[in-house]
Amino acid sequence: SFYARSRTVFKDFAVMKYSSLFLLFSAYPSIVSGFAGLQQHIHTSSSRPISNQLQMSYLDEVPLGPPDAILGIAAEFRASTNPQKVNVCVGAYRDENGQPWVLPSVRAAEESLLKSGAKKEYAPIDGDQEFVKRALKFAYGDSLDMENIAAVQTLSGTGACRIGGEFFARFLPPGTEILLPDPTWGNHIPIFANAGLVVKRYRYYSRKTNALDLDGMLEDLKGAKEGSVVLLHACAHNPTGCDPSMEQWKQISDLIFEKKLNVFFDSAYQGFASGNAEADASALRLFVKEGHSLALAQSFAKNFGLYGERCGTLSFVCPKGEAQTSTVLSQLKLIIRPMYSSPPIHGSSIVKTVLADEALRAQYYTECEFMANRIGDMRTTLVEKLKEAGSSHDWSHVTSQIGMFAFTGMNADMCTQLTEEHAIYLTKDGRISLAGLNPGNLEYVAKAVHAVTDGKSITA
Repeated sequence: SFYARSRTVFKDFAVMKYSSLFLLFSAYPSIVSGFAGLQQHIHTSSSRPISNQLQMSYLDEVPLGPPDAILGIAAEFRASTNPQKVNVCVGAYRDENGQPWVLPSVRAAEESLLKSGAKKEYAPIDGDQEFVKRALKFAYGDSLDMENIAAVQTLSGTGACRIGGEFFARFLPPGTEILLPDPTWGNHIPIFANAGLVVKRYRYYSRKTNALDLDGMLEDLKGAKEGSVVLLHACAHNPTGCDPSMEQWKQISDLIFEKKLNVFFDSAYQGFASGNAEADASALRLFVKEGHSLALAQSFAKNFGLYGERCGTLSFVCPKGEAQTSTVLSQLKLIIRPMYSSPPIHGSSIVKTVLADEALRAQYYTECEFMANRIGDMRTTLVEKLKEAGSSHDWSHVTSQIGMFAFTGMNADMCTQLTEEHAIYLTKDGRISLAGLNPGNLEYVAKAVHAVTDGKSITA
Protein backbone atom coordinates (compact mmCIF):
# COMPACT_ATOMS: atom_id res chain seq x y z
CA SER A 1 0.00 0.00 0.00
CA PHE A 2 0.98 3.63 -0.26
CA TYR A 3 1.37 3.84 3.49
CA ALA A 4 3.73 0.83 3.66
CA ARG A 5 5.89 2.12 0.80
CA SER A 6 6.18 5.52 2.52
CA ARG A 7 7.39 3.92 5.79
CA THR A 8 10.07 2.00 3.87
CA VAL A 9 11.36 5.13 2.09
CA PHE A 10 11.42 7.09 5.35
CA LYS A 11 13.30 4.26 7.08
CA ASP A 12 15.96 4.12 4.33
CA PHE A 13 16.41 7.92 4.44
CA ALA A 14 16.86 7.85 8.21
CA VAL A 15 19.52 5.15 7.94
CA MET A 16 21.42 7.16 5.34
CA LYS A 17 21.14 10.36 7.38
CA TYR A 18 22.41 8.86 10.62
CA SER A 19 25.18 6.95 8.81
CA SER A 20 26.41 10.23 7.28
CA LEU A 21 26.34 11.99 10.63
CA PHE A 22 28.26 9.10 12.20
CA LEU A 23 30.96 9.32 9.54
CA LEU A 24 31.18 13.10 9.90
CA PHE A 25 31.64 13.02 13.65
CA SER A 26 34.08 10.14 13.38
CA ALA A 27 36.24 12.22 11.04
CA TYR A 28 35.83 15.47 13.00
CA PRO A 29 39.17 15.26 14.88
CA SER A 30 41.08 14.78 11.63
CA ILE A 31 39.23 17.63 9.96
CA VAL A 32 39.89 19.96 12.88
CA SER A 33 43.52 18.92 13.01
CA GLY A 34 43.93 19.47 9.28
CA PHE A 35 42.26 22.89 9.44
CA ALA A 36 44.53 23.91 12.31
CA GLY A 37 47.55 22.80 10.29
CA LEU A 38 46.37 24.84 7.32
CA GLN A 39 45.95 27.89 9.56
CA GLN A 40 49.47 27.39 10.92
CA HIS A 41 50.90 27.07 7.37
CA ILE A 42 49.16 30.24 6.23
CA HIS A 43 50.37 32.12 9.31
CA THR A 44 53.93 30.86 8.88
CA SER A 45 54.01 31.64 5.15
CA SER A 46 52.58 35.13 5.55
CA SER A 47 55.04 36.03 8.30
CA ARG A 48 58.03 34.71 6.37
CA PRO A 49 60.05 37.41 4.48
CA ILE A 50 59.43 37.50 0.72
CA SER A 51 63.14 36.99 0.10
CA ASN A 52 62.92 33.61 1.87
CA GLN A 53 59.74 32.55 0.07
CA LEU A 54 61.34 32.85 -3.38
CA GLN A 55 63.99 30.19 -3.63
CA MET A 56 65.32 31.55 -6.92
CA SER A 57 64.65 34.66 -9.03
CA TYR A 58 65.97 35.88 -12.37
CA LEU A 59 66.28 39.28 -10.68
CA ASP A 60 69.24 37.90 -8.72
CA GLU A 61 71.19 37.76 -11.97
CA VAL A 62 70.50 41.36 -13.08
CA PRO A 63 73.79 43.33 -12.95
CA LEU A 64 74.02 46.88 -11.64
CA GLY A 65 74.11 49.32 -14.56
CA PRO A 66 76.61 52.18 -14.70
CA PRO A 67 75.35 55.71 -14.03
CA ASP A 68 74.62 57.92 -17.02
CA ALA A 69 77.75 59.81 -18.08
CA ILE A 70 76.01 63.18 -17.79
CA LEU A 71 73.05 62.74 -15.47
CA GLY A 72 75.20 60.73 -13.04
CA ILE A 73 77.58 63.68 -12.70
CA ALA A 74 74.61 65.97 -12.10
CA ALA A 75 73.54 63.66 -9.25
CA GLU A 76 77.02 63.90 -7.73
CA PHE A 77 76.77 67.68 -7.92
CA ARG A 78 73.47 67.68 -6.04
CA ALA A 79 74.97 65.46 -3.34
CA SER A 80 78.00 67.72 -2.83
CA THR A 81 78.02 69.92 0.28
CA ASN A 82 80.79 72.21 -0.98
CA PRO A 83 79.42 75.79 -0.90
CA GLN A 84 81.50 76.71 -3.96
CA LYS A 85 80.33 73.81 -6.12
CA VAL A 86 79.62 74.58 -9.78
CA ASN A 87 77.67 72.49 -12.28
CA VAL A 88 78.97 72.93 -15.83
CA CYS A 89 77.85 69.48 -16.90
CA VAL A 90 74.18 69.42 -17.93
CA GLY A 91 73.21 71.29 -21.08
CA ALA A 92 70.36 73.39 -19.74
CA TYR A 93 70.21 77.18 -19.82
CA ARG A 94 70.64 79.15 -16.59
CA ASP A 95 70.31 82.88 -16.05
CA GLU A 96 72.95 85.21 -14.58
CA ASN A 97 71.92 84.03 -11.10
CA GLY A 98 72.34 80.38 -11.97
CA GLN A 99 68.59 79.74 -12.06
CA PRO A 100 66.44 78.06 -14.73
CA TRP A 101 64.69 80.58 -16.98
CA VAL A 102 61.23 80.11 -18.44
CA LEU A 103 60.97 82.29 -21.54
CA PRO A 104 58.32 85.03 -21.12
CA SER A 105 56.91 84.11 -24.54
CA VAL A 106 56.44 80.55 -23.27
CA ARG A 107 54.64 81.82 -20.16
CA ALA A 108 52.41 84.00 -22.33
CA ALA A 109 51.57 81.03 -24.53
CA GLU A 110 50.67 78.95 -21.46
CA GLU A 111 48.38 81.71 -20.19
CA SER A 112 46.70 81.88 -23.60
CA LEU A 113 46.15 78.11 -23.59
CA LEU A 114 44.65 78.27 -20.10
CA LYS A 115 42.27 81.05 -21.05
CA SER A 116 41.19 79.26 -24.21
CA GLY A 117 40.19 76.20 -22.20
CA ALA A 118 42.58 73.86 -24.00
CA LYS A 119 41.58 70.22 -23.52
CA LYS A 120 43.70 67.28 -22.43
CA GLU A 121 42.65 64.76 -25.05
CA TYR A 122 44.97 62.20 -26.62
CA ALA A 123 46.97 63.42 -29.57
CA PRO A 124 46.91 61.29 -32.76
CA ILE A 125 49.72 58.80 -33.19
CA ASP A 126 51.64 61.24 -35.38
CA GLY A 127 50.96 64.14 -32.99
CA ASP A 128 49.46 67.58 -33.41
CA GLN A 129 49.88 68.18 -37.13
CA GLU A 130 49.38 71.93 -36.83
CA PHE A 131 52.36 71.99 -34.45
CA VAL A 132 54.31 69.74 -36.82
CA LYS A 133 53.71 72.03 -39.80
CA ARG A 134 54.83 75.13 -37.92
CA ALA A 135 57.85 73.31 -36.49
CA LEU A 136 58.91 72.16 -39.95
CA LYS A 137 58.61 75.65 -41.41
CA PHE A 138 60.78 76.86 -38.52
CA ALA A 139 63.45 74.36 -39.64
CA TYR A 140 63.08 74.09 -43.41
CA GLY A 141 61.82 77.63 -44.13
CA ASP A 142 58.54 79.19 -45.23
CA SER A 143 58.88 77.85 -48.77
CA LEU A 144 58.48 74.29 -47.51
CA ASP A 145 56.12 72.09 -49.57
CA MET A 146 54.42 69.85 -47.00
CA GLU A 147 53.44 67.36 -49.70
CA ASN A 148 57.11 66.35 -49.86
CA ILE A 149 57.58 65.89 -46.10
CA ALA A 150 56.47 62.94 -43.96
CA ALA A 151 56.62 64.12 -40.36
CA VAL A 152 55.54 63.10 -36.87
CA GLN A 153 55.67 64.68 -33.44
CA THR A 154 58.18 62.96 -31.17
CA LEU A 155 59.46 62.81 -27.61
CA SER A 156 61.97 65.61 -28.21
CA GLY A 157 65.19 64.98 -30.14
CA THR A 158 66.00 61.75 -28.34
CA GLY A 159 62.68 60.24 -29.38
CA ALA A 160 63.14 61.53 -32.93
CA CYS A 161 66.55 59.85 -33.19
CA ARG A 162 65.15 56.59 -31.78
CA ILE A 163 62.18 56.47 -34.17
CA GLY A 164 64.42 57.49 -37.06
CA GLY A 165 66.92 54.76 -36.20
CA GLU A 166 64.14 52.18 -36.06
CA PHE A 167 62.84 53.31 -39.46
CA PHE A 168 66.29 53.03 -41.03
CA ALA A 169 66.82 49.59 -39.50
CA ARG A 170 63.51 48.34 -40.93
CA PHE A 171 63.75 49.73 -44.44
CA LEU A 172 67.44 49.83 -45.26
CA PRO A 173 69.32 46.55 -45.89
CA PRO A 174 70.33 44.47 -42.85
CA GLY A 175 73.71 45.51 -41.48
CA THR A 176 73.33 49.12 -42.63
CA GLU A 177 75.86 51.38 -40.95
CA ILE A 178 75.20 54.76 -39.39
CA LEU A 179 78.26 57.00 -39.24
CA LEU A 180 78.45 59.26 -36.19
CA PRO A 181 80.94 62.10 -35.72
CA ASP A 182 83.79 61.54 -33.29
CA PRO A 183 83.04 62.99 -30.82
CA THR A 184 79.26 63.23 -30.65
CA TRP A 185 76.50 63.44 -28.06
CA GLY A 186 77.02 60.31 -25.97
CA ASN A 187 73.41 59.15 -26.23
CA HIS A 188 73.61 58.90 -30.02
CA ILE A 189 75.62 55.69 -29.79
CA PRO A 190 73.21 53.53 -27.71
CA ILE A 191 70.15 55.05 -29.41
CA PHE A 192 71.16 53.82 -32.87
CA ALA A 193 72.77 50.59 -31.67
CA ASN A 194 69.58 49.67 -29.80
CA ALA A 195 67.56 50.51 -32.92
CA GLY A 196 69.49 47.81 -34.78
CA LEU A 197 71.95 49.84 -36.84
CA VAL A 198 75.70 49.18 -37.02
CA VAL A 199 77.37 52.20 -35.44
CA LYS A 200 80.55 53.49 -37.05
CA ARG A 201 82.46 56.72 -36.46
CA TYR A 202 84.00 59.36 -38.69
CA ARG A 203 86.63 61.86 -37.71
CA TYR A 204 85.21 65.27 -36.92
CA TYR A 205 87.32 67.16 -34.40
CA SER A 206 91.08 67.24 -33.98
CA ARG A 207 92.35 67.48 -30.41
CA LYS A 208 95.77 68.28 -31.83
CA THR A 209 94.51 71.55 -33.27
CA ASN A 210 91.29 72.01 -31.24
CA ALA A 211 89.50 72.58 -34.54
CA LEU A 212 87.40 70.81 -37.18
CA ASP A 213 89.22 67.91 -38.83
CA LEU A 214 87.71 68.47 -42.27
CA ASP A 215 90.28 66.38 -44.12
CA GLY A 216 89.78 63.43 -41.79
CA MET A 217 86.01 63.79 -42.03
CA LEU A 218 85.99 63.81 -45.82
CA GLU A 219 88.38 60.87 -45.98
CA ASP A 220 86.21 58.76 -43.68
CA LEU A 221 83.00 59.67 -45.51
CA LYS A 222 84.66 58.84 -48.80
CA GLY A 223 85.29 55.34 -47.46
CA ALA A 224 81.69 54.83 -46.32
CA LYS A 225 79.55 52.12 -47.89
CA GLU A 226 76.94 53.32 -50.37
CA GLY A 227 73.55 53.59 -48.71
CA SER A 228 74.95 54.15 -45.23
CA VAL A 229 73.41 56.79 -42.98
CA VAL A 230 75.54 59.73 -41.92
CA LEU A 231 74.46 61.75 -38.90
CA LEU A 232 75.23 65.47 -38.97
CA HIS A 233 74.68 68.08 -36.27
CA ALA A 234 72.70 70.88 -37.91
CA CYS A 235 74.37 73.58 -35.79
CA ALA A 236 76.23 74.02 -32.48
CA HIS A 237 77.87 70.60 -32.61
CA ASN A 238 77.65 68.79 -29.28
CA PRO A 239 80.09 68.52 -27.53
CA THR A 240 82.63 70.59 -29.46
CA GLY A 241 80.70 73.71 -30.49
CA CYS A 242 82.75 73.54 -33.68
CA ASP A 243 80.68 73.89 -36.88
CA PRO A 244 81.83 73.79 -40.49
CA SER A 245 81.70 77.03 -42.44
CA MET A 246 79.19 77.20 -45.29
CA GLU A 247 82.01 76.58 -47.76
CA GLN A 248 82.97 73.47 -45.81
CA TRP A 249 79.35 72.35 -45.61
CA LYS A 250 79.23 72.56 -49.41
CA GLN A 251 82.26 70.25 -49.67
CA ILE A 252 80.66 67.81 -47.26
CA SER A 253 77.36 67.92 -49.15
CA ASP A 254 79.00 67.26 -52.51
CA LEU A 255 80.87 64.21 -51.22
CA ILE A 256 77.84 62.73 -49.45
CA PHE A 257 75.75 63.17 -52.59
CA GLU A 258 78.44 61.54 -54.71
CA LYS A 259 78.69 58.60 -52.30
CA LYS A 260 74.89 58.17 -52.21
CA LEU A 261 74.72 58.32 -48.42
CA ASN A 262 71.51 58.94 -46.49
CA VAL A 263 71.66 62.09 -44.36
CA PHE A 264 70.21 62.32 -40.87
CA PHE A 265 70.39 65.82 -39.38
CA ASP A 266 70.05 66.27 -35.61
CA SER A 267 68.91 69.83 -34.85
CA ALA A 268 68.84 70.60 -31.13
CA TYR A 269 70.04 74.22 -31.03
CA GLN A 270 68.41 76.14 -33.88
CA GLY A 271 68.25 79.79 -32.81
CA PHE A 272 70.16 79.05 -29.63
CA ALA A 273 73.47 78.63 -31.44
CA SER A 274 73.94 82.06 -33.01
CA GLY A 275 70.80 83.83 -31.83
CA ASN A 276 69.51 83.72 -35.43
CA ALA A 277 67.22 80.78 -36.19
CA GLU A 278 67.41 81.36 -39.94
CA ALA A 279 71.21 81.33 -39.97
CA ASP A 280 71.32 78.22 -37.80
CA ALA A 281 69.20 76.34 -40.37
CA SER A 282 71.56 77.12 -43.27
CA ALA A 283 73.26 73.73 -43.47
CA LEU A 284 69.97 71.81 -43.39
CA ARG A 285 68.45 73.99 -46.09
CA LEU A 286 71.56 73.64 -48.26
CA PHE A 287 71.29 69.84 -48.20
CA VAL A 288 67.56 69.96 -48.99
CA LYS A 289 68.23 72.29 -51.92
CA GLU A 290 70.90 69.95 -53.26
CA GLY A 291 68.51 67.00 -53.34
CA HIS A 292 69.84 64.70 -50.63
CA SER A 293 68.05 61.68 -49.21
CA LEU A 294 67.41 63.40 -45.91
CA ALA A 295 65.74 63.06 -42.51
CA LEU A 296 65.64 65.53 -39.62
CA ALA A 297 65.40 65.08 -35.85
CA GLN A 298 64.23 68.34 -34.30
CA SER A 299 64.11 69.31 -30.62
CA PHE A 300 62.58 72.28 -28.79
CA ALA A 301 64.23 71.56 -25.43
CA LYS A 302 67.11 74.03 -25.66
CA ASN A 303 65.84 76.79 -27.93
CA PHE A 304 62.41 77.08 -26.26
CA GLY A 305 63.59 76.03 -22.79
CA LEU A 306 61.08 73.16 -22.82
CA TYR A 307 63.43 70.58 -21.31
CA GLY A 308 60.78 68.67 -19.39
CA GLU A 309 58.05 68.86 -22.03
CA ARG A 310 59.75 66.40 -24.45
CA CYS A 311 58.73 68.20 -27.60
CA GLY A 312 60.17 67.53 -31.06
CA THR A 313 59.59 66.22 -34.57
CA LEU A 314 60.98 63.66 -36.98
CA SER A 315 60.67 64.30 -40.70
CA PHE A 316 61.69 62.64 -43.96
CA VAL A 317 62.03 64.48 -47.26
CA CYS A 318 60.04 62.49 -49.85
CA PRO A 319 60.98 63.63 -53.36
CA LYS A 320 58.21 61.61 -55.07
CA GLY A 321 55.45 63.60 -53.44
CA GLU A 322 52.22 62.79 -51.64
CA ALA A 323 52.06 59.05 -52.36
CA GLN A 324 55.55 58.48 -50.97
CA THR A 325 54.83 60.79 -48.04
CA SER A 326 51.72 58.81 -47.11
CA THR A 327 53.62 55.52 -47.25
CA VAL A 328 56.46 56.75 -45.04
CA LEU A 329 54.03 58.32 -42.57
CA SER A 330 52.06 55.07 -42.30
CA GLN A 331 55.22 53.18 -41.32
CA LEU A 332 56.28 55.82 -38.79
CA LYS A 333 52.89 55.43 -37.12
CA LEU A 334 53.38 51.67 -36.97
CA ILE A 335 56.67 52.20 -35.14
CA ILE A 336 55.24 54.75 -32.71
CA ARG A 337 51.97 53.03 -31.77
CA PRO A 338 53.43 50.06 -29.82
CA MET A 339 56.28 52.18 -28.45
CA TYR A 340 54.45 55.06 -26.73
CA SER A 341 51.15 55.33 -28.63
CA SER A 342 51.01 59.14 -28.90
CA PRO A 343 53.07 62.14 -27.78
CA PRO A 344 52.37 64.63 -24.96
CA ILE A 345 50.56 67.79 -26.01
CA HIS A 346 51.51 70.57 -23.60
CA GLY A 347 54.92 71.44 -25.03
CA SER A 348 53.78 71.17 -28.61
CA SER A 349 50.81 73.43 -27.84
CA ILE A 350 53.20 76.04 -26.45
CA VAL A 351 55.47 75.97 -29.51
CA LYS A 352 52.47 76.04 -31.85
CA THR A 353 50.98 79.02 -30.02
CA VAL A 354 54.24 80.98 -30.07
CA LEU A 355 55.00 80.32 -33.73
CA ALA A 356 51.41 81.01 -34.82
CA ASP A 357 51.16 84.42 -33.11
CA GLU A 358 53.11 87.17 -34.87
CA ALA A 359 53.77 89.18 -31.70
CA LEU A 360 54.76 86.13 -29.61
CA ARG A 361 56.97 84.82 -32.41
CA ALA A 362 58.85 88.16 -32.59
CA GLN A 363 59.18 88.16 -28.79
CA TYR A 364 60.51 84.61 -28.85
CA TYR A 365 63.20 85.45 -31.41
CA THR A 366 64.36 88.32 -29.17
CA GLU A 367 64.50 86.04 -26.11
CA CYS A 368 66.36 83.33 -27.99
CA GLU A 369 68.91 85.90 -29.15
CA PHE A 370 69.24 87.07 -25.55
CA MET A 371 70.12 83.53 -24.39
CA ALA A 372 72.65 83.08 -27.18
CA ASN A 373 74.25 86.44 -26.36
CA ARG A 374 74.59 85.61 -22.67
CA ILE A 375 76.28 82.33 -23.57
CA GLY A 376 78.59 84.22 -25.95
CA ASP A 377 79.47 86.70 -23.21
CA MET A 378 80.36 83.84 -20.84
CA ARG A 379 82.54 82.29 -23.54
CA THR A 380 84.49 85.52 -24.08
CA THR A 381 84.74 86.38 -20.40
CA LEU A 382 85.97 82.89 -19.47
CA VAL A 383 88.94 83.28 -21.80
CA GLU A 384 89.61 86.76 -20.41
CA LYS A 385 89.54 85.45 -16.84
CA LEU A 386 91.87 82.60 -17.75
CA LYS A 387 94.41 85.12 -19.01
CA GLU A 388 93.97 87.22 -15.86
CA ALA A 389 94.59 84.09 -13.78
CA GLY A 390 97.96 83.72 -15.51
CA SER A 391 97.21 81.07 -18.13
CA SER A 392 99.62 81.11 -21.07
CA HIS A 393 97.57 78.65 -23.15
CA ASP A 394 95.98 79.64 -26.43
CA TRP A 395 92.24 79.50 -25.65
CA SER A 396 91.12 81.01 -28.97
CA HIS A 397 89.40 77.75 -29.89
CA VAL A 398 86.92 78.43 -27.07
CA THR A 399 85.93 81.83 -28.45
CA SER A 400 85.65 80.48 -32.01
CA GLN A 401 83.20 77.78 -30.96
CA ILE A 402 79.43 78.29 -30.91
CA GLY A 403 76.45 77.21 -28.84
CA MET A 404 76.03 76.06 -25.27
CA PHE A 405 79.35 74.27 -24.81
CA ALA A 406 83.05 75.01 -24.74
CA PHE A 407 85.27 72.07 -25.68
CA THR A 408 88.27 73.13 -23.65
CA GLY A 409 90.90 70.56 -24.54
CA MET A 410 91.25 69.39 -20.93
CA ASN A 411 91.80 65.66 -20.54
CA ALA A 412 90.05 63.26 -18.16
CA ASP A 413 92.67 63.65 -15.41
CA MET A 414 92.27 67.42 -15.44
CA CYS A 415 88.51 67.10 -15.25
CA THR A 416 88.74 64.69 -12.34
CA GLN A 417 91.05 67.10 -10.55
CA LEU A 418 88.61 69.95 -11.15
CA THR A 419 85.85 67.94 -9.52
CA GLU A 420 87.81 66.46 -6.61
CA GLU A 421 89.73 69.59 -5.65
CA HIS A 422 87.42 72.42 -6.72
CA ALA A 423 83.92 70.86 -6.78
CA ILE A 424 83.47 71.82 -10.44
CA TYR A 425 81.39 69.11 -12.08
CA LEU A 426 81.86 68.44 -15.81
CA THR A 427 82.11 65.56 -18.25
CA LYS A 428 85.47 63.82 -18.59
CA ASP A 429 85.97 64.93 -22.18
CA GLY A 430 86.63 68.54 -21.09
CA ARG A 431 83.26 69.91 -22.19
CA ILE A 432 82.01 72.87 -20.17
CA SER A 433 78.40 74.00 -20.29
CA LEU A 434 78.76 77.76 -20.50
CA ALA A 435 75.17 78.12 -19.32
CA GLY A 436 76.40 77.06 -15.88
CA LEU A 437 78.70 80.09 -15.68
CA ASN A 438 77.65 83.46 -14.32
CA PRO A 439 79.31 86.56 -12.85
CA GLY A 440 79.26 84.96 -9.42
CA ASN A 441 81.31 81.85 -10.28
CA LEU A 442 83.19 82.66 -13.47
CA GLU A 443 86.41 83.88 -11.85
CA TYR A 444 86.45 80.90 -9.49
CA VAL A 445 86.07 78.49 -12.42
CA ALA A 446 88.77 80.25 -14.46
CA LYS A 447 91.28 80.08 -11.61
CA ALA A 448 90.50 76.40 -11.06
CA VAL A 449 90.89 75.59 -14.77
CA HIS A 450 94.21 77.42 -14.77
CA ALA A 451 95.32 75.47 -11.69
CA VAL A 452 94.74 72.08 -13.33
CA THR A 453 96.08 73.03 -16.78
CA ASP A 454 99.10 75.15 -15.84
CA GLY A 455 102.24 73.67 -17.32
CA LYS A 456 100.31 70.93 -19.09
CA SER A 457 99.16 70.54 -22.68
CA ILE A 458 95.54 71.11 -23.68
CA THR A 459 96.10 69.55 -27.10
CA ALA A 460 96.44 65.81 -27.64
